[in-house]
Amino acid sequence: MKEKIDAVIICFNEEDVIEDAIKSLKSFAVNILVIDSASTDKTVELAKKSGAHVVIRKFENFSDQRNFAIREVRSPWVIYLDADERLTPDFKKEAALKIDEGAFSAFTIKRKTFYFNKDWGFNDKVVRVFKVDKFDKWSGVVHETANVKGEIGVINSPVLHFTHRNIEQMVEKTNKWSEYEAQLRYGTNHPKMRPWRFVRVMVTEFMRSYFSGGGYKNGTYGFIESMYQAYSIFITYAKLWEMQKGK
Repeated sequence: MKEKIDAVIICFNEEDVIEDAIKSLKSFAVNILVIDSASTDKTVELAKKSGAHVVIRKFENFSDQRNFAIREVRSPWVIYLDADERLTPDFKKEAALKIDEGAFSAFTIKRKTFYFNKDWGFNDKVVRVFKVDKFDKWSGVVHETANVKGEIGVINSPVLHFTHRNIEQMVEKTNKWSEYEAQLRYGTNHPKMRPWRFVRVMVTEFMRSYFSGGGYKNGTYGFIESMYQAYSIFITYAKLWEMQKGK
């Protein structure tokens, strides 16, 4: 690859996956920058040991962390990778070729999702590779969006995404991020929560995950994941209810 690229990982308490994420970036990224939100486990120690430059910074929201990180980038290009994601050799090869072509200012990547380390047969798309001088900013508190000047291309070779690795990790993250999700809804004057609203959102989320998301194809794994999605949305709306009650 003629053009140099830096990598950024935003993380908090990811000691079980951070080393593999950094390892997958080797031979692709010139510099690997980890922005850690004051982890209480061995994330920082392992990231440094793996060769990453670590900056510990208080977490406000994802956009804030990502915008801070790009100001630390020194190469013409940057890729954002989550700690539970992995670059594959095919991805690195395709990305290098498309970046060198110089036709785009950014790239959408495809993520192949694994729940409980099981291939779910599910893919999504996110914009994660940017030419730094064409990048404007990230916006949004939780589901952040990248603002870019110019055309956005697509890298078709997928990145592997190992999300929802165990129940403890899932519940911990739900408890944390549901605060932001609830606050977003509260800030838009969401209608008062009633019992039927809880039932509706939980059933809708279960159906989305189990049927539309293909959970039914994955046996007990699929059922547990879909029930968890219903539980997760319940926690978000229960916290919204607390905010509405002024507790």
